[in-house]
Amino acid sequence: MKPQIHPKALVETNNIGKNTRVWAFVHILPGAQIGADCNLCDHVFIENEVVVGDRVTIKSGVQLWDGILVENDVFIGPNATFTNDPFPRSKQYPDTFAKTIIRKGASIGANATILPGITIGRNAMIGAGAVITKDIPPNAIVAGNPARIVNYVNTIYEEKEPRKLEGKPLNDAQVSSVRLLEFPKISDIRGNLTYAEFPGLLPFEAQRFFMVYGVPNKEVRGEHAHKKLREVLICTRGNCSIVVDDGTNRREIILNRPTLGLYIPPMTWLIQYKFSSDAILLVLASDVYKADDYIRDYDEYLDLISKQ
Repeated sequence: MKPQIHPKALVETNNIGKNTRVWAFVHILPGAQIGADCNLCDHVFIENEVVVGDRVTIKSGVQLWDGILVENDVFIGPNATFTNDPFPRSKQYPDTFAKTIIRKGASIGANATILPGITIGRNAMIGAGAVITKDIPPNAIVAGNPARIVNYVNTIYEEKEPRKLEGKPLNDAQVSSVRLLEFPKISDIRGNLTYAEFPGLLPFEAQRFFMVYGVPNKEVRGEHAHKKLREVLICTRGNCSIVVDDGTNRREIILNRPTLGLYIPPMTWLIQYKFSSDAILLVLASDVYKADDYIRDYDEYLDLISKQ
């Protein structure tokens, strides 16, 4: 079916996909490319060097400037504001405009502001009124000014006091072979002692350890997977949240006591955030540091998972 264009819209491009609906007072410049099955609401303006994918919804009052790429299945809420020049001056134009990319499936809430040169990751959710000053990782839910990660989409959350699962895989939404480990606690008048051994409670013989501490509460760490490395995470002081993702299921687990460990097998996407001010996260690793064992791009990770 041909695109449906309202008689009061000004459409100067021929590059509009089938079944796209363009409503009144929309203005699209000649160089723009618009995909199929899109919905462009009243008072949308789109410049020349803009590419919009398929099944995109753009609500009223949105302007897409040169240098913006919108992938498939994106939602852009009313009056969301995009920028493409970090140092704008009247009648002074850069040689090239900053490139802003909105990845597949992302949603941008009403009145959000996106600074130039930003990439918003796959399936990310931008809260209404948020000001985006940095790249947003895949699946993140962000809010505020400047925007911070507050949660992750499609995530099952472990209760505040994790259950003693005695090494069993996590239920409800099992993520790969991730599992909680409960370490023994020996208490007397002199204090407490917790231990673990290999073979025994530890699933591998550790070749390296490192600690993460002094993390500002709103910062996010991790955001990678390992090809071969195995890890056990223990929050020896304070608390933090760990998001584990196997490409299908995603779960957030709170580590809040030194007797609780979280085993992370290879090919598990890992995120660490919501650190308390006193948090100390101990990580036991099955091998020494190897840069080429890291997968730092989520799309690359999903591609590798699909081939396994």
